[in-house]
Formats: sequence, C-alpha cells, structure tokens
Amino acid sequence: MTATTTTAEKTRKLAEPAAPRRGTPGWRTLQHALQYALMVLLALFCVVPFAWVVLTAVDADGGSTVTLPSFTLDNFARFFTDGDTPRLFLNSVVVSFAATALNLACGVLGAYGLSRYRFRGRRTFMFSILLIRVIPPPATIVALYLLMVKMHLDDSYLGLILVEAASALPITLWLLKGTIDAVPFELEEAAWLDGSTRFGAVRRIVLPLVGPGLGAAAMLTFMAVWGDFLTPLVLLQSPDLYPLSIGLFRAFTAFNQVDWGVLAASSVVYTVPPAVLYVFLRRHLMRSNLSGAVKS
Repeated sequence: MTATTTTAEKTRKLAEPAAPRRGTPGWRTLQHALQYALMVLLALFCVVPFAWVVLTAVDADGGSTVTLPSFTLDNFARFFTDGDTPRLFLNSVVVSFAATALNLACGVLGAYGLSRYRFRGRRTFMFSILLIRVIPPPATIVALYLLMVKMHLDDSYLGLILVEAASALPITLWLLKGTIDAVPFELEEAAWLDGSTRFGAVRRIVLPLVGPGLGAAAMLTFMAVWGDFLTPLVLLQSPDLYPLSIGLFRAFTAFNQVDWGVLAASSVVYTVPPAVLYVFLRRHLMRSNLSGAVKS
C-alpha cells in the first residue's frame, strides 16, 4: 500500500508543470527601472512640444527653445489685432462649422436610408463608401482640384466646404447607421399612428435618440476639417481665404525672422475651438437613453 501510494505521488509530481523560475531581486529592480525610464522619456517627448507652445506664447522674448517665460499677453493681443491672423482664424471657423453642418445633414439622411431600407447591394455599397477612406488623400487631391476647376468652385469657400464635408461623410454614415439601427422601429410606427409623417418621426423620435452618434460624428468631422492642411492648400489660391492651418505654416516658413511669440500664441488659439467642442459634446454624448422607450 505504501509503495503504491509513493509511486502515485511520484507520478503526480512528474505530471505537474514546473514552477516558473523567478529572476533575482536585482534583475527585477533593473527591469522596473528601465520601464519607468522609458515611460518618462515618452512622456517628455509628448509634453515638451506642448510646454514650448504654452511657455513661448506668454513669453515676451520667446524663442525656439523651452525657457522660463517673461510673462506677457502681448503675443495674444498681437494675434487678435494683426490684420492677417484674425481673418485666418475666422476662415477656419466658417469652413469647419459649415462643413460639419453639411456633413451631419447628409449623414443623417443617408444613414437613415441605409438603416431602414433594404435594397440589393446595400452591404456592398456600405463597404464601397468606406473604401474611400482607405485611399490616401494625396492620391485624389489632383482629381478633386480638376473637378472643382471644371465646376468653377476652385478658390472659394463653397468648393472647400463641399470637399471637406464629402471627405468625412463615409465615417459619418457608418457611425450614424449603427446608431439609428439601435433605435427601435416600433417608435416610428407609433408616431405614424399618431399622424406624424416619416420626416416628422425622424425629427421627433430618431434625432433625439441618436444624440451620442451625432455628437461623435460632429466632433470627428470638425476636428478633421479644422486640422486639414492639404485640401485648402491645393484648392485655395487667394491668401484671403486661407485657414489658420496654412497661416501657421506660412508664418513658420517665412523668409524673414519668425515671430515665435505670435506663432506660439496662434498655436494655442488654434487648439481652443476643438477643445471647447470636445468639452461641450462630452457632457451630451451619453444623455440619450433608450431604456424604457419600448415596453413589452
């Protein structure tokens, strides 16, 4: 009996996996130190550019290096009083908000049709419009420019707004279609029974419930248009129509001496609208709630 038990115990011990061998305490300490050092280096790599922008924007003697500033707000005052920079900022605001509004209007209608109607080739069509985002923008920018020239929309607000809104439309369609799919169709049917039209049901029922999707689509579209550089650079020739993104590039590549203080102040102002939009929409993204909308 004892021999049998001993043999069984030996077999069980041989079948058990060997415990992993732990490194020495010194090696573990070195590993942790290297990990923390790498994280600190990555953090500095990301933080230093922002620190330079903020510190130089409030520095009376701002330069191309990070230094403790001689505090002043003259750089921001010169940004808003200069003849060029306020116009560049206004151009960016007009184009971004107009393109975002047009994108959402077309996106809601298109996504509603793709969500509620069944037709042959719908799935292929959805993947086809998403394929547009796979193509790099520089590969199509020349064709877009020639198209705008043929339509006499080059060097104009309207042409730029149309191109920017259309460029972001595939993502908006995919995002809003998934959001509208989550809205029960029974809610629209109930609205129809109450005498509402289809568009009335969309306005009264669907739009309030897809608030998070609309907010996310608006934020993504606005940030894409606000930060776009290539499209306005190619489609616009008049300096009076340039957005602030091109203005920053021209200020940095100027042949004369670069005004680092105003350039940094322009960069700070350039980040304010997307940040404000994010803070505003973040509070409304999760307010829509479908719970309790349909009772069994």
